[in-house]
Amino acid sequence: MNAASQARNPLAQAGQRWRTLPAREQKLLAIAALVVLAALVWWLAVGPAIATLGSAPGRHQALDAQLLRMRTLQAQAEAMKSQPRKGHDEAVRALEAATQGQLGTAARLNIAADRATVTLTGVTGEALARWLSQSRLNAGALPAQARLNRNPAGAWEGTVVLTLPPRS
Repeated sequence: MNAASQARNPLAQAGQRWRTLPAREQKLLAIAALVVLAALVWWLAVGPAIATLGSAPGRHQALDAQLLRMRTLQAQAEAMKSQPRKGHDEAVRALEAATQGQLGTAARLNIAADRATVTLTGVTGEALARWLSQSRLNAGALPAQARLNRNPAGAWEGTVVLTLPPRS
């Protein structure tokens, strides 16, 4: 290689510069390069793996809780499937009882054919959730449509349309 081509090749220049360094400086630079390489390996490979291992128990607990909830819902669904189908009149009575028991005067129930429309005024979220659960479990009524808004007091207002079992 001639001098002009070596001047253009930075790698060749670095190699030549390396050879001119004393042995002590070569060792120090090699150690510094190893430290930088070790830091990069730690930063790119080992650190994220350790962070993942550290967060694993919390994520495992959250997934266990989610699995338990899913199994509970599965058991409820299977229990609902095994129950005999309610007739229309029995479902209406159960829905009226659930509406009166959970919502009281905050709800107005209107039944037309196989649909029940419930108009809500100032119902708490807990009462609404209990009522929906009872309506589904006891009356076999399934929500078909809901138009709910939260009022400034934090209560729910609007309408819920439920599908009832058909008349026999």
